[in-house]
Amino acid sequence: MSATDVAAAPPAMELPSFYADVPSIIVRDALADTLGAAAGGCLHYRYVDAVKLAGHSCPTVAGAWLMTRAALAHLYPTDIPRRGEMRVELREPQESGVTGVIASIAGLVTGAAGPGGFQGLAGRHGRRNLLAFGQPMRGELRVTRLDTGRSVEVSHHPQAVARPPALAQLMQAALAPDADQAVRAAFATGWQDWVRCMLVEHADDPALVSLQE
Repeated sequence: MSATDVAAAPPAMELPSFYADVPSIIVRDALADTLGAAAGGCLHYRYVDAVKLAGHSCPTVAGAWLMTRAALAHLYPTDIPRRGEMRVELREPQESGVTGVIASIAGLVTGAAGPGGFQGLAGRHGRRNLLAFGQPMRGELRVTRLDTGRSVEVSHHPQAVARPPALAQLMQAALAPDADQAVRAAFATGWQDWVRCMLVEHADDPALVSLQE
């Protein structure tokens, strides 16, 4: 390998080790099966997929992952969830706060999409207009099975998991223009430890993610 090859090599993707411990989500997508994208249409989504989509890992991304996982587990207690055969609705408008981030992750896993989604093949497998915002509900996000009409609403309560001590001060210091690498690294470590606690230690905690049929 020449020096030019070394210089051109992309940097390795280094991820926090706890990502591998986060519960994954398995779905079956009839479109993926039809087009030969995955054997039997079986798709395995992992938390790192949500991180890549959002470009970061935070309590919102973690909450979206856990809410989607909880909703699918509730709606499909004995079957593999059918990706592309669910409607996803959110209580807040798309432009409000972190609603768009939550919707993008829920859409990744469920296949639900807005007006720009896949229109379907021969009248089947359509994903368009299965994602809606500003819908009246008590929860934060609602998932509905198209085959049975059964719905569940879920909400995320990040305050249920205590922040690491001094995280707010670490954030303030890390965001300062003159923050050095050590300060930024200390904040990043504390921040991801908070996320890890949600995703690994509290993945099934009803105080963190609540459901309403």
